[in-house]
Amino acid sequence: MTRATREPLPPGGLALAVPDDRPGPPPLRFERVTGRQWVLRQGERPLIQARSQGEGCCRDLIMHRLPGHRSPLPHLTAAMMRAGGNWPHRYARRLEETEHGPLYHGRWRLTTRTTFAPGIWSCDLVQDWPHATIELLCGGGWHGVLPLRPLPAPDAPRVKAYRKHAREGTLAPVLLWWVSFLDGWLLLDGHDRAAAALAEGRQPPCVELVRLPDEADWRATAEEITAVHEERLARLAAHPADPYTAHRRRTLERGYGDVISTLPYDADTTPMFEPGSGAAAACGGQSGAAPTRHDPPDTP
Repeated sequence: MTRATREPLPPGGLALAVPDDRPGPPPLRFERVTGRQWVLRQGERPLIQARSQGEGCCRDLIMHRLPGHRSPLPHLTAAMMRAGGNWPHRYARRLEETEHGPLYHGRWRLTTRTTFAPGIWSCDLVQDWPHATIELLCGGGWHGVLPLRPLPAPDAPRVKAYRKHAREGTLAPVLLWWVSFLDGWLLLDGHDRAAAALAEGRQPPCVELVRLPDEADWRATAEEITAVHEERLARLAAHPADPYTAHRRRTLERGYGDVISTLPYDADTTPMFEPGSGAAAACGGQSGAAPTRHDPPDTP
């Protein structure tokens, strides 16, 4: 398999361009069942069965989670964690090699994430197992963390060993996958490490995996934004100059530059594959076909 092309990102992250020889569907994928139901599969094994309930834009998401999740990353030894290094780059290589992850053709970003809104790792961490209900906010998401297996107890043997790393600052980061229609993250790797950090009263260190827009998509968006920007500049130029004209122009240019510079790295929509789109039959009836782009689940 051809290796993904790497683009370094500050500070220490990277964007991965996964080549055409790794088409979808990936081993770990979302499949739409109906307009209000979806399933998360790893291979042919279902990990989450979910359906939305209620009317209007704010609904409940009823989930049943099943055992069997296999981490896309290998076990990290104490020596590996103490050695440290660039975790986004290390995780990227493992995600390329695994048969249990979500990567397929397209662009992805792996970066260290240190800042979360209040409550993400407390009240918005889904700890009920196997059944859970989360309240979806208007627009579809809830902005929390969803583990793929139960978090172990603080006194579990492996958690106790990891708690020492948490206190020493050598705990390896957990791996989170940003899911757009949940407006939240799946915990792909590091359940024991997350439990250890939380038991020590700390936020777990995190590496975030995000699907990025294809080049054609973000360039099309950039053209639309550029057209609007040029129209605003033209309207500014049409008015008589005053002492604030130069400041207004600089503000417009700065805002335009900030938006354009982030477009290639903004999160894209997490795709939904058709049912049965695993190894046997992908979208359109052929294995490896591209995902069908649906509206996110729970859209009114």
